[in-house]
Amino acid sequence: MINKSTTPATFQSALIVDDHPLFCDALSMTLQTVAGIGRINSAATLEEAMQWLQQNDAPGVIVLDLNLPDVNGLEGVIRMHNAANAPIVVVSSMADNRVISSVIHAGAAGFVPKHSQRAVFREAFETLGQGQIFVPPGYDLLEQDETVPRNDAVNRLASLTNQQARILQLICEGKLNKQIAYDLTIAETTVKAHVTAIMRKLGVQSRTQAVLIAKETSFGSVLSDRI
Repeated sequence: MINKSTTPATFQSALIVDDHPLFCDALSMTLQTVAGIGRINSAATLEEAMQWLQQNDAPGVIVLDLNLPDVNGLEGVIRMHNAANAPIVVVSSMADNRVISSVIHAGAAGFVPKHSQRAVFREAFETLGQGQIFVPPGYDLLEQDETVPRNDAVNRLASLTNQQARILQLICEGKLNKQIAYDLTIAETTVKAHVTAIMRKLGVQSRTQAVLIAKETSFGSVLSDRI
């Protein structure tokens, strides 16, 4: 548990973002029992959750799965963090120190492994209610420069062209290819080609991994003079 704020929070409502209906039902009951949350809504995809946020007041807390049909990994955390004025608790089966640390550094307020007992969920929401970040028992929060070899990552980022750097920055902000194309006044196919080149230069297989490297190496400061 890492101190984040001294201001306590009361969670009267929640938005669960997970595409497994049975797990959503079980999680809803858990939140009602351990955190006393009375109003619970759910969304099966990130886009559905984003639309819900546009049409409703922000929930007290967002419970987010990392693997959704329309997005994987940190990209979902980053987009939700940018869109919602609410703490995000990631609940995922992908639980190890590096994943948990990356999720927290991307903006989440806590992480609970999916296999956790109710006592862990209770501790998580009590911790968030005290204005702290929750890391589950038995796991350690790594510093950002411990989750990726910084020197190698910085060198890879430095190899990006100015346009590729701009596109990676927009990806980090959670924007889709069509939004990036609109912002930069270029074709969506051109964006896709740049994204492929970015992933190749960074040595990754997905946009999420590219975002992870960017976040863990303070991408903005590395290339601030270029974008």
